[in-house]
Amino acid sequence: MRTSPHSTRTRIKICGLTRAQDVHACAQSGADALGFVFYPPSKRFVSAAHAAELCADLPAFISTVALFVNPEPQTVKEVIHTLRPSLLQFHGDEEPSFCASFGVPYLKAFRVGGPGLDTPANVAQTCKVFSHAAGWLFDSYTPAFGGSGQGFDHALLSEVTSAAGLSRPMVLSGGLNAQNATAAVRALAPWAVDVSSGVEDSPGVKSNKKIYEFVQAVKQASVETRL
Repeated sequence: MRTSPHSTRTRIKICGLTRAQDVHACAQSGADALGFVFYPPSKRFVSAAHAAELCADLPAFISTVALFVNPEPQTVKEVIHTLRPSLLQFHGDEEPSFCASFGVPYLKAFRVGGPGLDTPANVAQTCKVFSHAAGWLFDSYTPAFGGSGQGFDHALLSEVTSAAGLSRPMVLSGGLNAQNATAAVRALAPWAVDVSSGVEDSPGVKSNKKIYEFVQAVKQASVETRL
C-alpha cells in the first residue's frame, strides 16, 4: 500500500537480531519492530528460548516479529508459546490458510523478481491471494530467503501501489541501508521498511552506528513525504 502524503510516518523493522546489545541499540535508536529468524539454515537463526530472553526487557510499544520459512505447524506454535510475538512473518511458499491458522496477525513476504513474481501483474495477482495479511513485505529474490543485501526493481511493485482497494500495508525490504533508504521512502512512501544486512558488520552482528544512521535516514525521508 502506498501511503499518501500527509498521512503517516514510515515505520522501521530491524530483522535478524541475535544479540542483547543489538536489541538494546534498536530500541534506543527508535525502531518500531524487531525481527527474529526461526529458519535453521539462516546465519541469523535463534531459538525460541533465546529470542524470548532477548525480548524480556523490551520497552513498551516495540513489536516483535517471528520469521519462518515453510515451517512445521508445531514449530510456529512453540515460538508463539515461548516468545508471544506481535506478528508472524512467512517468507516461504506458505498458503494463506496456513498463515492465518495460528490466530496471530501475519506478514506475507514476497521474493520479488523470482519465478512467478517477475512482472508487475504477477506480483499484484500473487498478493491478492493474501488479502487478509496484516501487511505485504516485498524482498528481493535469493535462494537464501532474505538477508542477502540485494535489492530489486521497485517498478515491479507498480500495480500493487497503484491499484485502489487492492493493497495491504507495504513493508519494503531488500538491500536497504542508510544510503539508499531515503530515496526508497521518498519514492514509495511505504507503511514500513525492513532491514537486516544493511545494518550489520557481519551476519547476525549489528552495528550501533549503522542502526542509528538507518533509523535517522528513514525518519527524515518520512517527514519529507508528509510535507
